[in-house]
Amino acid sequence: MAARSVCRAGSAAGRALLWGPRPSVSHRAPRGQRGGEPGRASGGPATLQNIPETQVTTLENGLRVASEESNQPTCTVGVWIEAGSRYEDTKTNGAGFFMEHLAFKGTKKRPGSAFEKEVESLGAHLNGYTSREQTAFYIKAFSKDMPKAVELLSDLVQNCELENSQIEKERGVILQELKEMDSNLTDVTFDYLHATAYQGTALAHTVEGTTENIKKLTRADLASYVDTHFKAPRMVLAAAGGISHRELVDAAKQHFTGTSFAYKEGSVPSLPRCRFTGSEIRARDDALPLAHIALAVEGPGWADPDNVVLNVANAIIGRYDRTFGGGKNQSSRLAALAVEHNLCHSFEPFNTSYSDTGLFGFHFVCDPLSIDDMMFCAQGEWMRLCTSATDSEVTRAKNYLRNAMVAQLDGTTRVCENIGNHLLHYGRRIPLEEWDARISAVDARMVRDVCSKYIYDKCPAVAAVGDCFLWPSKWSSLEKGDSV
Repeated sequence: MAARSVCRAGSAAGRALLWGPRPSVSHRAPRGQRGGEPGRASGGPATLQNIPETQVTTLENGLRVASEESNQPTCTVGVWIEAGSRYEDTKTNGAGFFMEHLAFKGTKKRPGSAFEKEVESLGAHLNGYTSREQTAFYIKAFSKDMPKAVELLSDLVQNCELENSQIEKERGVILQELKEMDSNLTDVTFDYLHATAYQGTALAHTVEGTTENIKKLTRADLASYVDTHFKAPRMVLAAAGGISHRELVDAAKQHFTGTSFAYKEGSVPSLPRCRFTGSEIRARDDALPLAHIALAVEGPGWADPDNVVLNVANAIIGRYDRTFGGGKNQSSRLAALAVEHNLCHSFEPFNTSYSDTGLFGFHFVCDPLSIDDMMFCAQGEWMRLCTSATDSEVTRAKNYLRNAMVAQLDGTTRVCENIGNHLLHYGRRIPLEEWDARISAVDARMVRDVCSKYIYDKCPAVAAVGDCFLWPSKWSSLEKGDSV
């Protein structure tokens, strides 16, 4: 990039947003998962109680098998694994993403393109992704083909071929992908945000790894990654659709009970805590027309009940894009200000959660001359949540979250993904009725108290990419009444 410089306060540099629909065979992952309510729907108490129960069975080797049965002609079956860039060190960062690529390129039993051809012969769709804390592979197929889908998934995670010629071929593909990713400034900004917020820890790693690492990773590195992390105690086999839980368990017992799936010590190794550091990083490029800014304070981990309140707070803030309608008459105060004063091209709050920490903040794209004004208004909205959030705003935000839960569980794939994520994050599938009760319990006082807990007098992490020359030279802690 022309005229590029990098300025840091702290030391050296993803993003985790809600996953969206992916193509039938994919090697690109969402950068993580946004925190907060797992998408589930609320259409009234009767509707919530009529949702099929999630059945969970744990096999002797520690593999958890979970399913939600429904009268549908199709099903989605997948394996969710506690493995991602957080489980890598500086030298092996990128191994998980590399493995995701290789997993689709054949197994010892089905070499080369034979694996994908067998999936296609079923009329099924194969997909996968890697994030900072998990890896997933799943197949959408006819319900009658569920046992075959389980067999294919077991072959994929247990017998990945790791053939040298294929490794070299995929190495070139990944290096090209890394070049293309640099053009996605939103993802680049969130990678920088993680790098400065979690500097010196595993959460600072990008999901894809560095170019240097991808060039150096060997077959032995990849085999070690699989042997260490692709173990039954770290896995969830999830299914949703027109399937039988008993048949799913029988198929799992047949294909997922290999002795290599057990840890010698008998327990899953725990992750060291990742320290949050309030700091700043800038990747300045005056040739770019806009500035991409992400600011965050440390948020709670997945299982913390404060997540529900923070998601209500984010719903109050709302989101904005110039392509939206509504003009000045939007319910979001910040969006109305953005329209009236031409503050930004877009903004969106986020609540990215991990097992023991998170990032609660907002991302916006604006003209360089508007950075200071946009930051002033955004900070003012945060401070208003801490001091004067109203009951009417909270009611509106809670209704928004309920509708969002409905939309996020449309189809067997989203339900299956929800099951897999829940069991990894919470250890159980939290019923939709319980989520609805948690949302209903939030009031304006809770929003004010929880926002004050995470925002007031906290030093944020800030990442700026693009034409950010006019970014304020100093960013201190957030205090009520203070300006940028």
